[in-house]
Order: sequence, then structure tokens, then C-alpha cells
Amino acid sequence: MYYWILLVIGVLATAVFLTLRVKRGGIAALYAKAVASLCFIATAVAATNHNRSFLGFGSFVTFGLICGLLGDVWLDLKWIYLQDKDSYLYSGFIFFLIGHISFVAAEYTASPYTKGSIIVSVLAALVFAVIAVNLEKPLKMHYGKFKWIVFLYSFMLALTMTTAMVTAYITGFQKMWVVMSIGGLVFLLSDLVLSGMYFGEGKNTKFNIILNHTLYYAAQFTMAATILCAK
Repeated sequence: MYYWILLVIGVLATAVFLTLRVKRGGIAALYAKAVASLCFIATAVAATNHNRSFLGFGSFVTFGLICGLLGDVWLDLKWIYLQDKDSYLYSGFIFFLIGHISFVAAEYTASPYTKGSIIVSVLAALVFAVIAVNLEKPLKMHYGKFKWIVFLYSFMLALTMTTAMVTAYITGFQKMWVVMSIGGLVFLLSDLVLSGMYFGEGKNTKFNIILNHTLYYAAQFTMAATILCAK
């Protein structure tokens, strides 16, 4: 009951944030973004309270979402305090990186993983990270001094998705792992759009802002929903 109420509030808060972000920006949009992010954390807490058998899984997912909120704040401050934008961008990367480490930790608390499944998921994530970095020039992006953290983050981002996908396969596509795979995929798509906005030329458009944040919040709410689906 509480989960669904918080989810509705979260969707509405996200819509308000997107409106402010596109029309006004600034501190007002940052506050609205923080509220929307608090909502996906709240849905995770409600889901964990409902599904207490998976307390460890829920705790790791919730911590990952909290890191997402903090990463959101740092990345938005990048646009407000331009003189310190590199520091805020690094901070955003680091907190989202920690968030994905927490998501992967959550997956391994509940996954019936094997050595083979670990190897496949890690290799697939590594391939994605290598491709992401090497597509810099073809996609007309410039990572510069951020290239190393782009690679590291891309690996952990992909690992969240590949671990869920491989686990979904070995469990006969159990609901929680299918949902988490979708969350990981949507998260990846969101960051692909964001990467173009940050490191490409002429891609920081209103359309991409809306697309990026729509995908991002869909991903975070989906990650929170995995706790409710856990069995």
C-alpha cells in the first residue's frame, strides 16, 4: 500500500522536476530533483519493509539509490557553480560508481551465482566498457582527463545489468531478475544520453534533458521495485 502511494508521489515529483529543469533550471530545479530522488529511496524503504525476508538485498539496493541522490546533487551543482564544475563532475561519477557497486553487491546476496555466471557477467561488462571508451572519436565526444573514470564507471554500470541478466537466465527468468535487468538496461540507456550531453558537442538540448531524466528516474524506480519482486 505505502509503496504504491510513494510511487505515485514519486512520478508526480519527477514530472514537476522535469518542468522546472527545462523552464527555469537553477536551485529550484535542484530542490525538485532532490525531492523526486527521495521518492525512489522511499519506495525502496517501503518495499524492504514489506519484503523483510530480503533485508540484505533491500538494504544494498536502497544504499545504491541513496548514492544516486547524492550523485544527482553533485551533477546539478556542476551547472550552477561553473568554476568548480570538474570537481562536481568527479564527485557525481564517484557516488554513482559506489551506487552501482552496491547494486552488484545486492545482486550477489540473492543470486544463485556460479563461477561461470560471474565470469560471463564480468567479461560482458568489460567488453562494454572497452567499447564505450573506444567509441569516443566515432561519436565525436571528448572525455579528456575523465577517460579513466568513464571506463571504470562504464564497467560497473554494465556489470549491474549483466549480472542481473545472467542471473535471470540461470534462474529460469525469475521476475526479480527480469525486473532488475530492465532497470540496469534503462540505467545504461540514460547514461548513454548523459554521456553525449556532457562530452559531446551540441547535445545538451531540452529533448535530451527530458529523455535522460525520464530514463534515469524510470531506472531508479525499477531498481527499487526489484525489492518488492524478490522471492
